[in-house]
Amino acid sequence: MKKVLVTGGLGFIGSHTVVELQNKGFEVVIVDDLSNSSIEVIEGITAITNQKPIFEKLDLKNKSAVAQFFRAHKDISGVIHFAASKAVGESVNNPLLYYENNLNTLIYMMKEVLNLNTQNFIFSSSCTVYGQADEMPITENAPVKPAESPYGNTKQIGEEIIRDVCNVEPHLKVIALRYFNPIGAHSTAKIGELPIGIPQNLVPFITQTAAGLRDCLSVFGDDYPTPDGTCLRDYIHVVDLAKAHVVALQRLLDNKQESNFETFNIGTGVGSSVFDVIKSFERVSGKSLNYKIAPRRKGDVISAYADTKKANSVLGWKAKSTLDDAMSSAWNWEKTIRNL
Repeated sequence: MKKVLVTGGLGFIGSHTVVELQNKGFEVVIVDDLSNSSIEVIEGITAITNQKPIFEKLDLKNKSAVAQFFRAHKDISGVIHFAASKAVGESVNNPLLYYENNLNTLIYMMKEVLNLNTQNFIFSSSCTVYGQADEMPITENAPVKPAESPYGNTKQIGEEIIRDVCNVEPHLKVIALRYFNPIGAHSTAKIGELPIGIPQNLVPFITQTAAGLRDCLSVFGDDYPTPDGTCLRDYIHVVDLAKAHVVALQRLLDNKQESNFETFNIGTGVGSSVFDVIKSFERVSGKSLNYKIAPRRKGDVISAYADTKKANSVLGWKAKSTLDDAMSSAWNWEKTIRNL
């Protein structure tokens, strides 16, 4: 079995990707500092796959600890790097936290990957690298605009760092997957999105409101130049997104890249408004959601949804789940963890 390192592997996207990797026969080593995740996620992964991943608690900001980890795991065939702070609003309020965490950890990881025999690296990027794009849907060739938040800027700078390293390291092979908006949970309801504290993302706030943990959902702005006045996003089921990582990793292992740094949009190609998501939830849950209109939130772009033709044709990957599928799985997960 090929050994794959997954940083941030107990997080929302990371844990679902670990499941898909193990289902495909990879041996997975998870590194996570548990700052925004729970050790209990390992139990969910193990229950789904009947295989317990190797786990090491590690703060990737600790350069010497990262070097020590790689000395102990020289047989790694690929790295999938999720570990990062990821909330747009929080990054606006605490930019230094984001620059330190998201960039230093990437640099330390890249330095160690260059010492491996097989230098395969998948970077967890984001549609935020496009800023407010001029045209929809967004292609991989869309110009990178000034970031709307420090979080988005860390993803832009992260890609720049990787590109510069790839230019001088011919053996390094990298794929950056630019995610749109991951939602949903595993069909078993054994893993899902589990934000610590007040959710920063729309869907867990919706499910927590429906479950009675939150009094009311705030819709940040209903006066945007969109069909219903709310922001448009491309909501992708997290399991579809996880499968894209396995396909991308296999592309690296099979030496199928056209260049040693490739980028792919990972989304559904459909733009859904905040009200679309609320209606979808009400449809699949049978519950009426309590929400109010709040002022616009700093750092939010008006519209962002993917042109997925490159991922569809080059990677051979396509999102399969609908918005209703994702919302139904998210609600099942919320009901399971709340014993509803």
